[in-house]
Amino acid sequence: MRTIPQKTPGGPEVLVIADIADPTPGHGEALVRVSAAGINPVDAAVRGGYYPLLGNPPFTVGWDISGTVEAIGPDVSELAVGDAVFGMPRFPGQAAAYAEKVVAPANELAHKPASLDHVQAGALPLAGLTAWQGLVTVGGLRKGQRALIHAGAGGVGHLAVQIAKARGAYVVATASTAKLDFVRELGADEVIDYTKADFTEQARDVDIALDPIGGDHPLKTLKSLRNGGVLISLLDVSEAVKAEARRRNVRLERISVRPDRDGLIELARLADSGQLKVHVEKTFPLADAGAAQAFLATKPKGKVALVI
Repeated sequence: MRTIPQKTPGGPEVLVIADIADPTPGHGEALVRVSAAGINPVDAAVRGGYYPLLGNPPFTVGWDISGTVEAIGPDVSELAVGDAVFGMPRFPGQAAAYAEKVVAPANELAHKPASLDHVQAGALPLAGLTAWQGLVTVGGLRKGQRALIHAGAGGVGHLAVQIAKARGAYVVATASTAKLDFVRELGADEVIDYTKADFTEQARDVDIALDPIGGDHPLKTLKSLRNGGVLISLLDVSEAVKAEARRRNVRLERISVRPDRDGLIELARLADSGQLKVHVEKTFPLADAGAAQAFLATKPKGKVALVI
């Protein structure tokens, strides 16, 4: 099979296609013939050596997949050969999703939403589970609450806006000028152009905020939260942020996405009920994985995916 192994940290040019033997599923595992693989910022961070989740190369990056079960190992009952599935297996371990075939724990895969094609489904798991786990599992978002979603046009953000709306929240989102209409079309009740306005002046008394930006952004976001609110950060936060959160009586949660079959099932349910759409801005063939990561770095709307 074809795959994109990596022998050294570096830029997109280190991602070069190669042929290796097909993997074989073991106990509790399924072999998936991959139709599409989502591209995420963490992929590039690991590739460049900035986020050493996988240690030193050689390794193969990528976690998001959608495809068809080609074989199953012993003790697999939830899947069958021929099933269309999607998932984000093994994170933060190596899933090696930039490949024609992937072996994954069967309990970390779910049946693909019928309403999504493989490209859309392949782009959904990591970003979708991040939004779901942040807002719902950890944040406990409820109907009638006010949610602030930063980078509402991004991979996580555009899904988080829709998940929050599906939960019955009033959604305030931030975006750049060119992406305001896109975020409005996702269902956001208010969209703030962060290039022209201070979001803290418009986003007030927020119950829960999702921040994928990091740096000093979480400290600023605390100003928008009500007493007793929740700040979900996707990146590490400073001691100053922790101290200010305590002072303001805000629950601060630093989350990292994890495989979650139940979460995948919930995302599929939302998609098939028409409440969640996955926007894929551009696709690339497997051999152009480096170009796909470079394009993602330009911060397009929604997601980027490999078509395999």
